[in-house]
Amino acid sequence: MGSFDLDELHAADPATGLRAATALRRLAERVEAMHVAEARRAGWSWEQIGDALGITRQSVHAKYGKQERDV
Repeated sequence: MGSFDLDELHAADPATGLRAATALRRLAERVEAMHVAEARRAGWSWEQIGDALGITRQSVHAKYGKQERDV
């Protein structure tokens, strides 16, 4: 990934920047959920997924474990 200057992200209207940040957060959540589901289908443990995300297995299970049971 390339680097960028945060100053380039400045918008004249704060609402524009806030909407962009919200859209990015939602996209990141969808990408994470998709890959967590794929990892579980591939046999990964909650601990392995948590390690890959930099969080505890309990946190990742609390966030995604119910979704897995609902499938």
